[in-house]
Amino acid sequence: MQFTSLIFLFFFAAVLLIYFVVPRFLRPLTLLVASIVFYSSYSVFFAVLMFVTILSTWICGNLIGRLRSRAPDGEQRKKKAILAVGIFFSLSILFVYKYFNFTLENVNLVLGKLHLGLIENRFNFVLPMGISFYTFQALGYLIDVYRGTTRAETDFVSFALFVSFFPQLVAGPIERSDRLLRQIRQCTDTALWNYERVAHGFLQMLWGYFLKMIIADRAASVVSYSFSRIYSVGTVGAVLGVVFFAVQIYCDFASYSTIAAGSAKVLGFELMDNFNTPYFALSIRDFWSRWHISLSTWFRDYLYIPLGGNRKGKLRKYLNIMIVFLVSGLWHGASWTFILWGGLHGAYQVVGDVTRPLKEKLYGKLRVRTEAASFKAARMLATFLMTCFAWIFFRASTLNDAIVYIGRIFTAYDFWNLTNGYIYKIGLERQEMNILLLAIAVLLIVDVLRYRKNIRFENIADRQNVWFRPLLMLALLLTILIFGSYGKNFDTQQFIYFEF
Repeated sequence: MQFTSLIFLFFFAAVLLIYFVVPRFLRPLTLLVASIVFYSSYSVFFAVLMFVTILSTWICGNLIGRLRSRAPDGEQRKKKAILAVGIFFSLSILFVYKYFNFTLENVNLVLGKLHLGLIENRFNFVLPMGISFYTFQALGYLIDVYRGTTRAETDFVSFALFVSFFPQLVAGPIERSDRLLRQIRQCTDTALWNYERVAHGFLQMLWGYFLKMIIADRAASVVSYSFSRIYSVGTVGAVLGVVFFAVQIYCDFASYSTIAAGSAKVLGFELMDNFNTPYFALSIRDFWSRWHISLSTWFRDYLYIPLGGNRKGKLRKYLNIMIVFLVSGLWHGASWTFILWGGLHGAYQVVGDVTRPLKEKLYGKLRVRTEAASFKAARMLATFLMTCFAWIFFRASTLNDAIVYIGRIFTAYDFWNLTNGYIYKIGLERQEMNILLLAIAVLLIVDVLRYRKNIRFENIADRQNVWFRPLLMLALLLTILIFGSYGKNFDTQQFIYFEF
C-alpha cells in the first residue's frame, strides 16, 4: 500500500473517518489496528515478524523499568543483561533477514580464496519493508529506558503503536520515545479538529506528492538511462545521471517523510523533521545535520557518544566517526557499495577536521572573507560535488559498476553534448524533461525560502489572505493530477528507502 496509490488514499480517508468518531479511549487501538492493516498489505508474515520485535522490546523495557523503580541506581548488572538480550534479539532478526546472505557470500569468498569448502546457502530471505527503521526505533526506546530518560511503557497498545505507527513505519523518520510515545500517551486528550493543523497537514501531504510524482519519478528515468549504460555513456551523460540521482533520492526520500509528517499532523501527531535543505550545506558535516536527520541523530546518540565521541582524543574521535559512517552505510544496505558510500562520508569529515587549522591559516594569509556570499557558494558547490561523487557508489549495482561509471566521467569526454540538445535524449522526451526542470526550479525556490527565511512550505500561506491556502492546495492538486508521473508512459517508482 504505497503512499502514491489510490488504495492508500481510500485507506487514509477511512482511518480519518473512524478515528474522528470513535470514543477517545479507543484512539490508540484504532490507530494500531490501522497500522497492522497497512503493514499487512505488504505481507502478513512481515507484520508478525514486526510484532515479535515489538513484544520482545516491550517485555525487556518493562523488566528494566521494574528494576529501576526498585533500585534506581542499583541492579546495574541485571539491567545491562536485559538490555543486551533485547538488543541482541532485535538485531538478530535484522541480521538474519538483511545481512545473512551478504555475510555468507563474503565468508564463501574468503573460503574460496583459501581453497576450503564453501557453505551452502539453503535460505532465501525476503527483506521485510522498513525493518531497519522500526528496529532502530524500538532499540532507541529500550536504550532510553535503560538510561532512565524515558519511562517504560506498560500499556502494550501504546507501545505497539509507537513502533508501528503507519505514517512513518516503512521509511521513517525514526522517532524517539520522548516525542512520539509521549504524544500517543496524550492522544486521548488531544483536540482532533484544529483547522490550522489539519490544513498544514494536507498541504504537507500535497507537497510530498509533488516531490515524488512530479520530480523524483521523472528524475528516475534519467538516472536509469545513465546507470544502465555505464560502458557507453559519456562524461555529460554520466554527470547528468548522478546529478539527477542526487535530485531523485532527495525528492524521493523527502517526499515520503513529508507525506508521513503531513498525514500524522492531520491525525494530531507531530513527527520530527527529517530534511532541512541538505544541498545548501557548507560542509559534509553540515550536510549530515540536514540529511536524514532522524538517522544521523540516532547514530550520534546511540553509537557515536557511547563509543566516546570526541572526549578521548583526536585519533579516537576519527575512529568513532569512521565506525559510525561505515555502520551507517551498512544500515542502508547489505552491499560493499553502501559500506564504501558510508566510508567516503566518514573520510570526508575526518579529512575536513584534520585540515581545518591549515585552511583557516591559509584563509587568513590570503585575506579570504569567509562570510562572503561567493565563498559560501563555493563551499556549497564543493560539498554538493563530494556528495554526488559518493552517490555514485550508493546508486551503482556493484563496486565494479561504480568504478566504471567514474571512469566514464573522467575519460569519455563529450562536451559537445552540452549544447546539442542531448539532455532531451536521456530517458525523457522534451516535454517531460521541461516539466522536470521547471519542477526542480520550484523546489529550489522553496528550499531557498527555507534556507534564507526559515519558512517551511506548509507555512508559506500563514501570512497571506484567507483564500491563498485553498488556492495553493488546489493548484498543487491539479499540478499533480495533470503532470504526475503515472499512467501510460510511466512506471510509478517504489520509494527508494523501502529497501532499507
